[in-house]
Amino acid sequence: MEFSNNENLWLYLPLILWIGGIFYLSSNKGSASNTSRFISPLFAVLFPDKESDTLKTYHLIFRKLCHFTGYGFLALFAILAYYNSTISFLANYWYILAFVTVVFIASADEIKQSFYANRVGSVSDVVLDSIGGLTMILLFQLFQYLF
Repeated sequence: MEFSNNENLWLYLPLILWIGGIFYLSSNKGSASNTSRFISPLFAVLFPDKESDTLKTYHLIFRKLCHFTGYGFLALFAILAYYNSTISFLANYWYILAFVTVVFIASADEIKQSFYANRVGSVSDVVLDSIGGLTMILLFQLFQYLF
């Protein structure tokens, strides 16, 4: 991608860093067995009356909420980069490009996970990630309309 002389490359830094974080967490570092080491004790303190199976369900729900919100933030960073771009194509089609970015990164992330023994690539996670991104895009458009 070629930037014009006055394009603010700092707009893209949060997007690039967030994508890097997503790909870092798609390694074994972000596997359920690794995150359960610190999430499970926290849930055990927060919900002392719950059984182990219930806490595992809470952990799964927490991980899926992280998918949804994480890709919502990915969409937000893509929106901010494209919407404020001096490149007219990016600025005019920011909503489409933000969604394409989310779907592409979610798909690449799940493909990458399928190569790790402790991870599983999942189409349902791509769908969940895409819904998180789409939700943010729609919220941004609603915010624009209202304000």
